[in-house]
Amino acid sequence: MAKQKEIKTNAMRILETMKIPFRHLTYECGEFVDGIQVADMLSLPHEKVYKTLVTVGSSRNYFVFVIPIAEELDLKAAARSVGEKSVEMIPVKEINSVTGYIRGGCTAVGMKKQYVTRIDSSAETLPEIVVSGGRIGSQLVLAPKDLARAAGAEFADIIRHQTVRMA
Repeated sequence: MAKQKEIKTNAMRILETMKIPFRHLTYECGEFVDGIQVADMLSLPHEKVYKTLVTVGSSRNYFVFVIPIAEELDLKAAARSVGEKSVEMIPVKEINSVTGYIRGGCTAVGMKKQYVTRIDSSAETLPEIVVSGGRIGSQLVLAPKDLARAAGAEFADIIRHQTVRMA
């Protein structure tokens, strides 16, 4: 029986061209599921799995943010990190036309254009993180510094930090 040839995504081809080491994980999924469900399907710790969010700034330029799956993007901090007055999430229907990827398969590596990208600084302390591989059912495991290099990204504090109120 012939071994099924692995179908490489654009992100995987770019990482290979740049000689960046990565592992490819797959899961069965016919449609969009959120990052927490993906992490659970692959038995991965939530703090190691990151999601890719695409925003548009007040300048009408697009910006990409990579944050832990269980966290929320701090829009003010995100805007500050890219020198914008404000940023907002793009509508889901625009993800493909802006990035070349679909919802649930969006990754910071290999988008249609090279957008200014920030990875949450929480990733810097981890030996490796897991991000989308460029299509639903595909995840990449790699060092945060390698993701930053491949995506032309910088690290920044961009997640919303919960304020704890005492009763």
